[in-house]
Amino acid sequence: MIVIPEVLDAAAVEHVLGLIGGAEWADGNATSGHQSALAKRNRQLPEQSAAAQQAGAMVLDALAKSATFIAAALPLKIYPPLFNRYGVGDGFGTHVDSAVRIRAGSDFRIRSDLSATLFLSDPEDYDGGELSVEHGFGVGAVKLPAGHMVLYPASSLHHVAPVTRGERIASFFWLQSMVRDNEARQTLFSLDNNIQSLAADRGHDDRDVISLTGIYHNLLRRWADC
Repeated sequence: MIVIPEVLDAAAVEHVLGLIGGAEWADGNATSGHQSALAKRNRQLPEQSAAAQQAGAMVLDALAKSATFIAAALPLKIYPPLFNRYGVGDGFGTHVDSAVRIRAGSDFRIRSDLSATLFLSDPEDYDGGELSVEHGFGVGAVKLPAGHMVLYPASSLHHVAPVTRGERIASFFWLQSMVRDNEARQTLFSLDNNIQSLAADRGHDDRDVISLTGIYHNLLRRWADC
């Protein structure tokens, strides 16, 4: 799980909420597979609606400007962002995301390597609603400030705890990475972070920085499928 802060600033969050707030919402199972439909209770903005497309474009623009997102995800294709809301009593039981996501009415499809949740409600505005993701060391739960995002392997078992007060609004989507292997992608992200830290101390023209940058790109060249 990788937390990416401030993908949207406060003004952008307010703009997105303004776009989607007055739109007509539908049953969240519109995009569910069989397993998910048994566990899912929420509302979702229809992906073909003008509000969803305008708000989704804002999210995509913000992602393109996020160096942390690019480094962590190494995105090849991103499913157009969707939007959901959980009221009191709503939740999403333990499930795994579908391996392939196909956009209705089009030939757009991706292999879902990573899942993302971009929080649009502030944590103090609702109780419950934590996103919990199972991993090799246990379960990690997140409930982030509005505008912050969490990225995690789509292959993970995960759930959204029932909301007991207020309303949880978020954007969610999947992406296909140039590097499909989670461990390889994590290695590249860690190496990139260390290169950036070393460059900040020594400068980008330092020989060790240049050498490590070469190693990074050679590994990416070996593992990337683009």
